[in-house]
Amino acid sequence: MPTSRSPSRGAEPAPRSRSYVPLVLIGLAAVLAVVIASLPASLVSQFLPPFVHAEDYSGSLWHGSAGKIRVDSRDAGALEWWLHPLSLLEMSVVADLHWVKVGFIADATVKIDRHGYTAHAIKGGGPIEDLRDFGIAPGWRGIADLNFSELKGDFARPLAAVGELRVSNLMSARVAGGADLGGYELSLPEGAVDAEGNVTAKLVDTGGPLDLQALIHYSAKDRSGVLSGTLKERPDAPAALLGQINDIAQLRGRDPQGRVPVDLELAL
Repeated sequence: MPTSRSPSRGAEPAPRSRSYVPLVLIGLAAVLAVVIASLPASLVSQFLPPFVHAEDYSGSLWHGSAGKIRVDSRDAGALEWWLHPLSLLEMSVVADLHWVKVGFIADATVKIDRHGYTAHAIKGGGPIEDLRDFGIAPGWRGIADLNFSELKGDFARPLAAVGELRVSNLMSARVAGGADLGGYELSLPEGAVDAEGNVTAKLVDTGGPLDLQALIHYSAKDRSGVLSGTLKERPDAPAALLGQINDIAQLRGRDPQGRVPVDLELAL
């Protein structure tokens, strides 16, 4: 009988090619982390846009702080950061930020490159009077709470903004004798910023003596804002506030629902 032959075996599979890119990136990130941890925090000034100035540095480039920040020559408080070393390989800076301006505190993750900035997960709050250097009129008081999923710009104009800003216990010595004016919400949904950098935000009350419904339009070209909408006093409105609204109504009139139209230019 013929000798049996073992079944032929197929060709051995070719060895799988391996990609060493992830390992290389991890190695570079580790080297960068060691280097960055030994560099002084003051080197962060090399990555700041021209209108931002920082001083009183401490810590390292990886985890450091600047005790004094100025934006367009305005006092912008203090900043602490945790750098993402791998972002430097992409010629950008990504960092987790902790910002303090007197009693106002905010946290965010920010990316800065030659094209502009993008901030995500922006959360914080505090007394609005601590933000006077950013345009809050003297005499206004209240507690702000901000929650934005995204802010984006190219250093010259805004490109995107999604989120909301809430203010409670708003008051001013010039309005209703300093009475509590209640709470308000400024919201910016998807698409609030158009292709030219103009912004449209919705402003409504969240309870209090005023029923407010308005829009705020910001012009990137003119760097100016306009608030337009209507307001109406509620039954529990203080007498001083009711008198001021009636004064406005004598000039502007009321619509069939008893609401008073308002148009205010905002200094921004």
